[in-house]
Amino acid sequence: MRVRHALRAGLAALALIVGATLAQPAGAAPAAAADPVRIMPLGDSITGSPGCWRAVLWNQLQDAGHTGIDFVGTLPPQGCGVAHDGDNEGHGGFLATRIASDNQLPGWLSATRPDVVMMHLGTNDVWSNIAPDIILAAFSTLLDQMRAQNPDITLLVAQIIPMNPATCGECAQRTVAFNERIPGWAQSVTTERSPVIVVDQWTGFSTATDTYDGVHPNAAGDDKIAARWFPALTDVLDGGTGDSGGSGDSGGSGDSGGSGGSGDSGGSGGNEDSACTAEYHVAHTWQGGFQAGVTITNSGTTALSGWQAVLVTDGGAQIAQLWGGSYDSGAGTVSNAAWNGSLAPGASTSFGFIGSLPAGTTSTAMGFDCIAIP
Repeated sequence: MRVRHALRAGLAALALIVGATLAQPAGAAPAAAADPVRIMPLGDSITGSPGCWRAVLWNQLQDAGHTGIDFVGTLPPQGCGVAHDGDNEGHGGFLATRIASDNQLPGWLSATRPDVVMMHLGTNDVWSNIAPDIILAAFSTLLDQMRAQNPDITLLVAQIIPMNPATCGECAQRTVAFNERIPGWAQSVTTERSPVIVVDQWTGFSTATDTYDGVHPNAAGDDKIAARWFPALTDVLDGGTGDSGGSGDSGGSGDSGGSGGSGDSGGSGGNEDSACTAEYHVAHTWQGGFQAGVTITNSGTTALSGWQAVLVTDGGAQIAQLWGGSYDSGAGTVSNAAWNGSLAPGASTSFGFIGSLPAGTTSTAMGFDCIAIP
């Protein structure tokens, strides 16, 4: 009896297999699982020592349904208290210029074969007082090496987080000068096949509250870094080309000495569906100056082709140097740059600046209205 039951079960299983085979169209191959998208986090100690923003970002991506990904690198995770894919190329103390001149990247690329690179690099070069032109030349070498390994590679390049170490009084302003050059470099090297997308990690990041030493992120800083990578990376994973102006959580205000208010725009060109907001925030201050940024958000229901931020209030503070837009000091307006004017509904971008405080001025308070350009 047991043998008869076993035989019947075996015949039934065989029938299912044969039926499935007959039902498959002639010549059809079995469906293969899609290869995961291989993502390399590339940088220095901010990325790898321990670089826990990678753990935050990995879990955000998983929660958002992006499970077909693989963080890659020749370095192992250093532990962040949560499960995540910790492979990376975050080499503590490394300079972009040395990575390029010593030809180190090709070996890492051949071992990991990335499809996407998230690059937060240049902090040690800036600290070493290497000129932006030289750092960006190294970036070009690294990008050429990436494209030699994978002609379709996508590079997400960060405008690096601020730094204000006790041993480098000039590093804060050097960082600003370097970050100001990155969008122009990216625009000059991006291609349709291999896009280069700028991710603004600077605006809204405070060395006072988001680092433990003026350079390296603490837990709050890790959250802000992950929040800036997330929308750019998800756009790539969803098949887009990214927002070269950076988007996502502005990170709020840092150790501001004044107003963090925002200006709300009216419509533009008679289109009631077009609107934007401008949120001002101070990253950090020093004697006689400060670093600040403004997050522009499309708050309307239609896409924008451009925007303009209008300075409507100030306490005597002045804009000395600005990036991410075009500043007309006479009119008190900031117009979008060529690469960050187009905004879908709900999308954000930002511009940043160095502010100066004339003698007798202590307030960093400013306010901006936003004019939407359909």
